[in-house]
Amino acid sequence: MTVPAPGLPARVRIHEVGPRDGLQNEQGVVPTEVKAEFIRRLAGAGLDTVEATSFVHPKWVPQLADAEKLFPLVSNLDVRLPVLVPNERGLDRALALGAREVAVFASATESFAKANLNRTVDEALAMFEPVVSRAKAEGLAVRGYLSMCFGDPWEGPVPVEQVVRVTRRLADLGCDELSLGDTIGVATPGHVRALLTALGEAGLPASRLAVHFHDTYGQALSNTLAALQHGVTTVDASAGGLGGCPYAKSATGNLATEDLVWMLHGLGIETGVDLGRLTATSVWLAEELGRPSPSRTVRALSHKE
Repeated sequence: MTVPAPGLPARVRIHEVGPRDGLQNEQGVVPTEVKAEFIRRLAGAGLDTVEATSFVHPKWVPQLADAEKLFPLVSNLDVRLPVLVPNERGLDRALALGAREVAVFASATESFAKANLNRTVDEALAMFEPVVSRAKAEGLAVRGYLSMCFGDPWEGPVPVEQVVRVTRRLADLGCDELSLGDTIGVATPGHVRALLTALGEAGLPASRLAVHFHDTYGQALSNTLAALQHGVTTVDASAGGLGGCPYAKSATGNLATEDLVWMLHGLGIETGVDLGRLTATSVWLAEELGRPSPSRTVRALSHKE
């Protein structure tokens, strides 16, 4: 039954991260054609933004070493296909293949910046500056990811003002959209509201923000609802709940796209997504990966509890 609630957006854009953030955490390497078919099926289910891959050095993320082979197989799809670019070399590779949207990946904490990028927070931002500048000059849309916005496995709770400072820096570099990541899944709704309020006071309105929650403690949907109540209309999610973070071992799966769509449609919020086709896609991929999907909605709708 659809029962709307007051104070929520009429439509939410889902930023699907399964093919990149989901598959990068797989133990084995998924064949390129399976990845391409996954992206095609996600697009066919109505997802209009599908993060395709990452142009990172194969040494660091071997699961995505086939970016040059994969992107041309899906670039004709009528959807947004952002890609991750860690540095100028990654941007060069993305531009050569005609990518029109890119993302950089920063950290709110020094410990994770060191583990993920082998740099301090400020050194990483300095590395991103020419990447963002060149991408904007080429007419590309740029997203800025910010990890560890709520808690860090080495440093513990992350002060709100620390997150605001780095988010503001990313915005000043020229990032069009800023995705706030709860990388280890420790956020709770009050913390989400406090961060979004502080960002608004720093000149970063909800219209420029996206949220990226992990479901480590079962809080991803409640945190998403808190963000929607604050005016956020872009939510990152991963089909079937795939993913985690290879550099933060306590990070479990992303918010499952199917679970998000079930909640949004129940609230009368438009997504453009066909939940049946999306569920079938995740069931298919789970069979390709040789294990069941962790998404509760996929399990319920496919009767494979």
